[in-house]
Amino acid sequence: MTADATPPRSDDAPPSADNDPVRAPVILSNQPGSFAWGVLAKRHPALIQQVRDAFPLGPAQHHALDALLEETAHGVIEPLPANAHDHERWSVWGQGHFGRSWFDVPFLWAESYFYRKLLGALGYFASGPWQGIDPFGPFKAAELRSVTVDDELAALDEPAEQPADVRASAFLGAALWGNRADLGFRLDSDGAAAQADRVDSHLVADDSDALWSLLPVGRAATVHLVADNAGRELIPDLVLVDHLLHTERAADVVLHVKPYPYYVSDATMADVVDSLRRLMNAPATAYASEIGQRLRAAMADGRLEVRAHGFFCAPFPYGAMPDSLRKQFAGATVTVLKGDLNYRRLVGDQLWEPTTPFAERTGYFPGPVAALRTLKSDVIVGLERDVLASLESSGDAWRTSGTHALIQVRSQ
Repeated sequence: MTADATPPRSDDAPPSADNDPVRAPVILSNQPGSFAWGVLAKRHPALIQQVRDAFPLGPAQHHALDALLEETAHGVIEPLPANAHDHERWSVWGQGHFGRSWFDVPFLWAESYFYRKLLGALGYFASGPWQGIDPFGPFKAAELRSVTVDDELAALDEPAEQPADVRASAFLGAALWGNRADLGFRLDSDGAAAQADRVDSHLVADDSDALWSLLPVGRAATVHLVADNAGRELIPDLVLVDHLLHTERAADVVLHVKPYPYYVSDATMADVVDSLRRLMNAPATAYASEIGQRLRAAMADGRLEVRAHGFFCAPFPYGAMPDSLRKQFAGATVTVLKGDLNYRRLVGDQLWEPTTPFAERTGYFPGPVAALRTLKSDVIVGLERDVLASLESSGDAWRTSGTHALIQVRSQ
């Protein structure tokens, strides 16, 4: 089945001519056994239980979570309560979806609305003691406190001794792989060549040279980086930002985060602060501490700015971005989008022919754009035919397992 991915006309979500549901089916969740079906049918109920276990919730919150479980599993999509602060906005965004099964509307929209409803069930937006409490905070905090992060921060000392181009490759690899960041940080005696041997076989596309060509030393570039996850995945992003500034590949960086918790671990300003503290609290002799101090100074003098646009929590692809965000990206030397969700929003959450050129799918984007993504969903474009054939013949769930990654760049 297909669905129209074009959002309704409104100031909050301008119409998008970027997505073409005729050329490529919009991904729904109504095929049992599919990745999208598994997210709605299994992952979301499990997440609700994890949130219950993490917080001493009251009866009203438990009741609201029970209602959300019933609605998503067996009911139809219901509008937000009339007194919700964003009721009017979602009334527009949900046109054509309300009254239908959650499994029969675009997967991207359904996922987004689920998280909005989850926040509402917990009282995140309402006045009261639960206002502003991040339901995923305990999971993020536990990850940041982990021994694994200790090891990864200590491992930064090794590439710190390498030449700048080797560090660039290591830090880009770490940002790419996210929660497999150790692949990027740890270099052996052969430096970057050894790192490449370990991870290149899992890169389905690698335009890293094109990315670096946009950022030569001393060009005074402006880089926008749209973050994905917090915790172990945000720290490598910050390390990469520091490297760009410290080596003068960028004169200034804008880091975009979510304005409020969205999906399980998406980064907010609070997560940026926590990650910076984690870096700065490393032993004073460690390179991680140097990075943290430099980033703090960069924020103080304006070379690093954090922004949080509301569209990052909208249920639409980037083709529907409002002019206010489009103008921000248009001023960048390159915009780097991190992670799987940003990729789905960038190219359209549809079943494109995998060899569809990345430049074709991102031609609408205002300015050069790069995607750093570990593959965790079905969407993929920009593959060479021989690479696709090898992946398809492997028998692996390469699209969704998180074992493969890509770096794709549109330079013009």
